[in-house]
Amino acid sequence: MSAEIVKPTDVAAAIPGAPSSPNEPLGSVSQIPEIVEKGTSMLKVSDKSQKHVVFRIDPDEGHILYKSRKNGLVPIECIKELRSGADAHYYRTQFKFPAEAEARWITIIYILNGTYRTLHIVADTNQVFKAWDTSLRKLYAVRQGLAAGVGNNEMRQAVWDRQYWKGADEEGDQKLDFDDVERLCRRLHANLKSSEIKTFFEQADTENKGYLEFPTFQKFIKLLKRRPDIEEIYGKIAGENGGKFDFAAFEKFIKETQKSNESSEELKKIWSKYTSPGGDSAQPNEPTEFLTLEGFNNFLLSPENSAFAEKERTVWQDMTQPISEYFISSSHNTYLVGHQLVGVSTIEGYIRALLHSCRSVELDIWEGDEEPMIYHGKTLTKKVSLREVCHAIAKYAFVTSPYPVLISAEVHCGVAQQEKMVDIMTAAFGDKLIQAPVDGRPPLTRLPSPEDLKHKVLLKAKNLFVVQQLAAAQAKLAAEKQAFLEAEASSSSESSDDEEGGGTFKSLKDKWKKLRGKDSTATTAKPKVKMSLKLAALLVYTIGVKCHGIGEEGVAYAPEHIFSLSESSANKVLTASMDNLIKHNHTHLVRIYPKGTRVNSTNFEPHRYWAAGAQVVAINWQTFDMGYVMNQAMFQRNGRSGYVLKPIALRPGHEDLLAKRTQHFLDVRIISAQQLPPLRDSKGKEVYDKSIPDPFVEVSLLIPDWSQSPFLPESATKAGAKYSPPTGASTTSATSARTISTKTKVVQDNGFNPVWNEHLHLPFDCVGGMTDLIFVKFTVRQEGKDDDDDPLAIYCVPLGTLNQGYRHLPLHDSQMTQHLFSTLFVEIGVRQVE
Repeated sequence: MSAEIVKPTDVAAAIPGAPSSPNEPLGSVSQIPEIVEKGTSMLKVSDKSQKHVVFRIDPDEGHILYKSRKNGLVPIECIKELRSGADAHYYRTQFKFPAEAEARWITIIYILNGTYRTLHIVADTNQVFKAWDTSLRKLYAVRQGLAAGVGNNEMRQAVWDRQYWKGADEEGDQKLDFDDVERLCRRLHANLKSSEIKTFFEQADTENKGYLEFPTFQKFIKLLKRRPDIEEIYGKIAGENGGKFDFAAFEKFIKETQKSNESSEELKKIWSKYTSPGGDSAQPNEPTEFLTLEGFNNFLLSPENSAFAEKERTVWQDMTQPISEYFISSSHNTYLVGHQLVGVSTIEGYIRALLHSCRSVELDIWEGDEEPMIYHGKTLTKKVSLREVCHAIAKYAFVTSPYPVLISAEVHCGVAQQEKMVDIMTAAFGDKLIQAPVDGRPPLTRLPSPEDLKHKVLLKAKNLFVVQQLAAAQAKLAAEKQAFLEAEASSSSESSDDEEGGGTFKSLKDKWKKLRGKDSTATTAKPKVKMSLKLAALLVYTIGVKCHGIGEEGVAYAPEHIFSLSESSANKVLTASMDNLIKHNHTHLVRIYPKGTRVNSTNFEPHRYWAAGAQVVAINWQTFDMGYVMNQAMFQRNGRSGYVLKPIALRPGHEDLLAKRTQHFLDVRIISAQQLPPLRDSKGKEVYDKSIPDPFVEVSLLIPDWSQSPFLPESATKAGAKYSPPTGASTTSATSARTISTKTKVVQDNGFNPVWNEHLHLPFDCVGGMTDLIFVKFTVRQEGKDDDDDPLAIYCVPLGTLNQGYRHLPLHDSQMTQHLFSTLFVEIGVRQVE
């Protein structure tokens, strides 16, 4: 089976209906074969051993369980990918299993404690394999659908009910007495007295049985999850409309409070999904329904009310502009899945990145015994063959996005293995690989568009012939400039006597310009270049060159010339000539990568370089830090295509917008949270015996360095806003931009439904209307923990794509895996300071 990304719309197809009784577990017993649910002996394969282990799936709690010395557990919601059959070929060959085992092989890739892990299973028979493969994919599809933001409320509640019913029913007798229910509330970190729990229990137990069965358990949960905050908003809206919540009230709420610009016709379609009949209408052709409290609650938690403005949109931006006018999702050291000095080089990094719509991956290619190999040179990292990597790229390149993939290659091998490299790439990519003969190429006037290059693979590497030409041009430029300066110095006394006032200086400037206009490629004898012409033929739209300055001080680059800047070099360019870099990036690609001596693979904050128009801002995808989070937030945009059109201020012809600076406040009311995620141990099991969380919420704005003086009024600092200035790159810390942050008070002993109802105000400045490059981060933290500790949950989004009004934010862990049942309810507003 091929790898796939499951979309929210796939959930209903995967599970045809929510369960209504405890004997109908999610996915239903008929869809989870008994051999899967009760347990199956299969071969568990690892680096250390190969042994038969009994595996089983608990479809209710959503766990894969297996018996071993440590009793393994894999939460299905933590799975990132399932590979089976031919898709598991790489691991089957790595473990040197015979080819016939491939048809019975399952590899499960998941994250626990911030680390990617793999579980390899080989079924004894094809029948067992089919039962397991089908069951896993079905349950995985459900969880994946729920982990795509808000919405799917009925399915989400059905999954929740089954999961927590199963955990609470320790005796397995399909009954929960009061003690069971009270333990459940403690497990949920609900801050309730026993008397309050008893009241809910008795209200649900309408037949006075003294215990809850599944239907009455669902009633109890509905009482437990009651939302007074939403009831208050609903009552206010209805109260302003004569006590009823009709379409007129809904339309007013959407347009005035939610700041939406949908038409009345679009709103009527949304309205019809959440309303129930309510009598005759006074006007013909007008909706007759009313919105109930339950309907309003469902709407507020729906995709139609998503906090992320592009939630339901596919690729919607213009994809026909030159590729230099887009930000491109990019990976650095893609082959590594760990430490830069001792990590493992593997195809896994490429597959992970490509399945998340990364469009630029890196190859570090070195001479191998027989053919080129990939690893981090001059380190202890393990090697992987170029052939395996190219086959992985070919297989996964266009699974989630049809737009071009850029392979950024550092080539460290001789001519013979360069030609092998070309043969390997040509065989793997076929006609998808862009290539053209070196001789007779017409000069480019502009780069092609992502639309022009759909389903194409571009190779970017240094063309040593071009590198040599530009170096000669730079040397000639430097010599001419030196001659000009010497001439200027020798004529300074004469020019002081010139009645024309600087005539000699003017003539020298004219001469300097004339010299610069000469053919810079005409050089004397050149040293021999050790580069294969076959390799040069693969460098068409992305010819790697060295940076020889930009603007008036730089050489003339062709549109296809792309240079790379390290984080430190890029910071120097930004300080010296940010405007020149922005202008250069109108028509040329530039790649920026993290500082190489920071071996813990931490990331810079990429928006600092996006704000200068840099397109290929490469991130270490193996490191889950703020840079990674921001990159994921940026490229969830435009249908997750891996390409985002730059803000108009960074595109050609709109330079005047860069002079426009505005000042604003982000106004946030942190209202409440819903079921903050439980603590888990290193095996993925929930930890119950820890203290109940004391949560607070921190809101941060991460702002590019577009001015030396941030907007920080005294009123904001007095109210608790904290400013952190930008930092440069070092061997221990990454480049960061400016940050404004503030936080709520702490709510004691409540991880289930804490209420803050607190207003926060964050000042920020913006250049050229580029709010897409300002990021908002909501962090739910535990009191007493350090900032370096993992938070309870986060949500990050570009400010320009954050909808205003009342919104539920889907909360994630630090690896950007969504917590299925955790949300933060907020009210958002943005105002400009006149």
